[in-house]
Amino acid sequence: MNSTEKNISLDNTKFWQKLSLKFDLRAYTMIFALIAIWIAFSVFTEGNFFTPRNLSNLSRQMSITAILAIGMVMVIVATHIDLSVGSLLGLCGGIAAILQVWYKVPTVWAITAALTVGAGMGAFHGYCVAYHRIPAFIVTLAGLMAYRGMLMGLTKGTTVAPLQPSFKIISGGYLDLTQGIILVSIGIIALILGRFSARRAKIKYGFGVRPLYLEILITAFYCTMIGMATWVLYQYEGIPYPIIIVLVLTLIFAFITNNTRFGRQVYAMGGNIEAAKLSGINVKRRTIGIFTLASLLAAVAGVISTARLNAATITAGENAELDAIAACVIGGTSLLGGAGSIPGAILGALVMASLDNGMSMMNVQPFWQFIIKGYVLLVAVWVDLNTKNK
Repeated sequence: MNSTEKNISLDNTKFWQKLSLKFDLRAYTMIFALIAIWIAFSVFTEGNFFTPRNLSNLSRQMSITAILAIGMVMVIVATHIDLSVGSLLGLCGGIAAILQVWYKVPTVWAITAALTVGAGMGAFHGYCVAYHRIPAFIVTLAGLMAYRGMLMGLTKGTTVAPLQPSFKIISGGYLDLTQGIILVSIGIIALILGRFSARRAKIKYGFGVRPLYLEILITAFYCTMIGMATWVLYQYEGIPYPIIIVLVLTLIFAFITNNTRFGRQVYAMGGNIEAAKLSGINVKRRTIGIFTLASLLAAVAGVISTARLNAATITAGENAELDAIAACVIGGTSLLGGAGSIPGAILGALVMASLDNGMSMMNVQPFWQFIIKGYVLLVAVWVDLNTKNK
């Protein structure tokens, strides 16, 4: 290799290092913003925000938005939108409750029916978008209205309750200390192995990486935060089951989006749909797939929400789709498509839940809560677009 080629190679390495750092700073900015929000609420609530009981409630509260956001990331990355997930959450939760309360169907079969309905509705959305070229906005807007009407009709406008203990435990149960320690230890080991495995892969293929000491410090920071969160949760009752469900779904879908052909093709569709078609990607099939998964996750959220309330109500899931979209955007998912991550969406869901929880503890009037959340979303989009332009 001559001197010119060496200089070009060095310049390329520096470029990728700067680019990686820029994306890291963008992600860490939201972490610092979340910490600032928590500190502010702790001051305004005289320390009550950081009590173990409230943090446990916060984790349970954010699980619904987080699960919806996981599915929404894939939809937005592919340059679509899904406005129906909130109403579908209510409908699927209502179906599970009706089967259990009115028809005495066992918990497993009631949940299976709810998940099947959710997946079927999502496949129908994807079919309309892929094969009939109806804009996803219109298809899912129709679903938003239709599923809310179906919920009202099926429940006859009444609250369906109470549920069996085996159903309620889905949201109300906790992992005992021994199981929690084992789970957290496995998670920390997986985190360490995953990060350094990714580092070796980048070095192998010539991509720029952080200095080793910085990688160690960042990994240690994440492990410390996991340990502290676990310690706080066990000062109350333990790790809530909904958080375990969120963590499992995060790992599964992070792997799907980052390490499978399906995931890479979804990102390719978002980057350039015509190029994706020309490269041989079955865009129609992938479109059906992402809408099916998003609606399936909405059904999961519906089951957890119904278990949490110990009832199905006609207002379940109202505006939940807006919180999910906001969580994705705050977490770095681009509304232009082609960019976004599952962990980022989870972080965005935590921000949204923290705002709800903190403002409720401060007795902030509901109209101010909507105003503040709206402008938080606006600022997040502005930062996203500004970063891209630079």
